Amino acid sequence: MGTITVKFVGTANVNEQIVRANVQMHEGGDLDETMIDRDIKSLYRTNLFEYVQVKHEPVVGQNTINLVIEVTPLFRVLNIKFEGNEKLTSRRLLKETKSKVNLALNERQVKEDAEKLREFYQKEGYNQATVTYAIERDRSAGLGTITFKIKESNKVKIGAIRFTGNGHIKAAALTATMETKKWWMFSWLTGGGRFKDDTFEDDLDKLRDYYREHGYLDVDIPPEKIQYDYPTPTKLVVTVAVDEGRQYHVGDVTFVGNKIYGTELLKRVVRQHTGYVFIPSKLDKDRETLEDFHTRGGYLDTRVSLNRKPNVNTGNIDIEYDITESEKFTVESINIDGNTKTKSTVILRELTLGPGDIFNTVSMKISKLTLDNTRFFDSVDLTNEQTNLPGRRNLKVSVKEGRTGNLQFGAGFSSLEQGTLFIELSQSNFDLFNRSSFFQGDGQKFRLRLQLGSRSSEVITSFEEPWLFQKRLALGFTLSRTTSDYSSSFYQEIRTGGEVYLRKMLLPQLGIEGRLSYTYQIVTINNIDPSASAVIQSLAGKTHISKVGFQLLRDTRDKIINTTNGNRAEFDTEIAGGALGGDENYYSFEFRGSNFLPLFQTQTQVLSLIGRLGVKQSFGDSKTVPYYDRFFLGGPNDLRGFEYRTVGPKDTSNEPIGGKSYGMFSAEYSADIVSPIRFAVFYDAGFVNQGAYDFSPVVYNDNFGVGLRLFVAGAPLSLDLGIPITGDRSNKRGNQFNFSFGTRF
Repeated sequence: MGTITVKFVGTANVNEQIVRANVQMHEGGDLDETMIDRDIKSLYRTNLFEYVQVKHEPVVGQNTINLVIEVTPLFRVLNIKFEGNEKLTSRRLLKETKSKVNLALNERQVKEDAEKLREFYQKEGYNQATVTYAIERDRSAGLGTITFKIKESNKVKIGAIRFTGNGHIKAAALTATMETKKWWMFSWLTGGGRFKDDTFEDDLDKLRDYYREHGYLDVDIPPEKIQYDYPTPTKLVVTVAVDEGRQYHVGDVTFVGNKIYGTELLKRVVRQHTGYVFIPSKLDKDRETLEDFHTRGGYLDTRVSLNRKPNVNTGNIDIEYDITESEKFTVESINIDGNTKTKSTVILRELTLGPGDIFNTVSMKISKLTLDNTRFFDSVDLTNEQTNLPGRRNLKVSVKEGRTGNLQFGAGFSSLEQGTLFIELSQSNFDLFNRSSFFQGDGQKFRLRLQLGSRSSEVITSFEEPWLFQKRLALGFTLSRTTSDYSSSFYQEIRTGGEVYLRKMLLPQLGIEGRLSYTYQIVTINNIDPSASAVIQSLAGKTHISKVGFQLLRDTRDKIINTTNGNRAEFDTEIAGGALGGDENYYSFEFRGSNFLPLFQTQTQVLSLIGRLGVKQSFGDSKTVPYYDRFFLGGPNDLRGFEYRTVGPKDTSNEPIGGKSYGMFSAEYSADIVSPIRFAVFYDAGFVNQGAYDFSPVVYNDNFGVGLRLFVAGAPLSLDLGIPITGDRSNKRGNQFNFSFGTRF
């Protein structure tokens, strides 16, 4: 190969060196047609050339061929203009285009930019806006000017979405499946209430799927029959015409290929039977259930296929499950992979399968869920591995280690504690005796927190061994010192002490956990105001409290934060003093329960109900329950329309003195504004009575209010405005604004 020449056809607005830098051909090399084709493609990929051609020019008298690379450069963008845009600025629209000044002028990209601008206008509410384009080319300079021509129309809100022909399914159920929504008070924040073509097309597919899931397999929603009416220039009413067709039902259900389990047994396994509405997803679920039913017995390679057979005589659809059975397998060994810091024993003890067990895939799924819930790993995968032994498989556990240690520090502010500074070190996969791995890998829990605030401070350290003696029995302890000024305006309270506890799942079938604890505390009351009542004056000094507690807990919530379903029930009892020693003798019983009911899928609407009931009573030499351990209500965690601890009995100076019996109820409706920001409306009511076992609600306080739920620095923050309804002269002082971190449940 001889010389290589670059020839520009048209204006040379690209440097020749760019051409040469994107080809592998070189002078003096061998002529390689494959390389030439590859270089032509490479030049096209630069998006700088409209046309590329390589010409061969033989040299007379020599066995050499010169190459000429002819390139026609694309025009470059000289300017981008917008015409007709009065509502949106050109500067803002330019951000939506990929075509830029001085870049190559690609008409395909310009066309995509015009469509992107139209979609942007729709997002802003101008659903009738149109965008076209024109390109002016200066061939002598190789430059082009792009002009986007815009007709903006009016800014439109969706006033209603209506349906015709939906004789069997209510319009509310149909609109709930759609992302296109009617404009409402928070649409400005959610970005909804506007018509967008792409979103609406997806919604039509969702509507068809929804009908099919209710047995209307022949449903038809023709786009050409959809009506778009504008009762006012800024309001759109969309009417969707639906042809439902007939509703299909399940006909005969049969099984073929089943030798291990009889037909009658398998019919009890599936949920869809003759006469049921034909629901495709439930039938697919039944197919999976049949496979799981076989694999839980160790028949791992069993496969089930679903055959649908329309019955012309009955008009129903007969179902045939074709089962290909496999041999039965047991677990040969367990192979663990990927645990670089977590000990293998920590993983093994969480598994419900072991060598010699029937290879039950249901147990395998439970084991995966259990390992996921440890939160030690970013990913967990359990599979079966082939072996050379007939009827045996290995269980392979593959994990990817996650970050389990955290060092947090920062500042916070709440309506109760006001300003605070904190630093916290925690490790959920702690190993007390493994310094070489930075105390990680044994599944223990460790936490150290230091907090300093304007009204409170605390030092807390805690440790837990969740598998004591390699049994599912947790042993833990907590040491703490807390100082608070917000419990009362008349004194400062300091609590120093510790707790040791045992925790175990008592009834796994019901999810009931038990917790037995012993607590020793020294309560110091100082800086008492001279004007405080005699009851408070008598608290001065130190009091030693020694008590045991027992708790039963059942928690089925789907999420701890922003819960949408499930419930939590907790029963606590404590005994202080007596044979345990200490300065005070009393016992207590308390129940706390919450239930979360999903109302509608739209905006994730949830109703939460909370109930609490408790009693404390003294015995022996103690005349009464210590003032600081009595029940109080009022504040961000219970009755949000009242100041902290102001609900209940008071002394002659109207200072709250707490009670021995209390009850509380709270109802809260919440819905997503933009996830995870939620809007809430609530009602709280409760009473605190001075006597033990006095649950009369005659002297009760209640409030209603509104709030927001959001996240700040990864922590849940509640903002609530509580408005008192029923109160007394001292606590019904007006509306209360509360903001606090954490949850109430």
